[in-house]
Amino acid sequence: MAQHFLLSPAAKTLSLIKVLRMSDAEAAKAFRSIRWAETDGEPVCPACGGTEHYDLKSRPVWKCKACTKQFSLTSGTIFHSRKLSLRDILGAIAIFTNGAKGYSALQLSRDLGCDYKAAFVLLHKLRESIKLARQEGALKGNVEVDGAYFGGYVKPANKREDRKDRRKKVHQNGKRQVVIAVRERGGRTVTHVGKAEAEGVAIARANVAKDATVHADEASHWDKLAAYFPIKRINHQKAYSADGACTNQAESFFSRLRRAEVGTHHHIAGDYLSAYADEMAWREDARRQSNGNQFAMLVSAAAVAPKSAAWCGYWQRRA
Repeated sequence: MAQHFLLSPAAKTLSLIKVLRMSDAEAAKAFRSIRWAETDGEPVCPACGGTEHYDLKSRPVWKCKACTKQFSLTSGTIFHSRKLSLRDILGAIAIFTNGAKGYSALQLSRDLGCDYKAAFVLLHKLRESIKLARQEGALKGNVEVDGAYFGGYVKPANKREDRKDRRKKVHQNGKRQVVIAVRERGGRTVTHVGKAEAEGVAIARANVAKDATVHADEASHWDKLAAYFPIKRINHQKAYSADGACTNQAESFFSRLRRAEVGTHHHIAGDYLSAYADEMAWREDARRQSNGNQFAMLVSAAAVAPKSAAWCGYWQRRA
């Protein structure tokens, strides 16, 4: 029997030990080479784009000769106003990369010996950079669309006679949301968080090429897709796949997101659900990449992502 990719040497090209053994200077050099690849690691002013600068002796920052503004290695990036060292940040990214079901902020704070709040914000900054770096463009070929509900857990009553049907809307607690996945076979996954699965029709129209074949289940709201795309339907009460129609790859994404919810994060509802969906979409799409390539993708995405409006000063605004 052929060896699974994740068990092969080709899947394991990242060494966490090597990352954590980096000196601060080596970590800074690695980040510089990724952030300013066009200038071979030479600093570029994030304010005006100037390449000429002064090296300040008192602090590890540069001063632009053109606009006279000072900037550091992470100024203007997703790690703007960081407190952790770059080595710890690269180590956190390496740890985050190896978490097939995601990685919790509590566990990362223990691994790095930092405060939970710092780990929480750092991981969400990585999720934001993943979202910004995701390839854009219409999905082509065979595209699967489906939805699954997350959040809104209602604890069952102790006695059987007091229990209610928790599937009904009247018994939900208001946090239940649907994650809609539009997935190109062999390509990328586009996600959307909404109140109802029927919103997936508009999401498919916005992200799928007109000549693509859309696969969906027998839910009535998917009938509208036939007005825009060639469509194939699968009745899951009879089979998971029949006559070339299936939504198995969309279901695979939901399985990964569900495992992350149950096994790692436990509570991913509300405002944060979209960020976790983006993360799991990236993990699912990059599952055949080595962990070394995934690490490089994450560092590159973080290096080019701009300062986060949502997460920079997140805790201070809520003090």
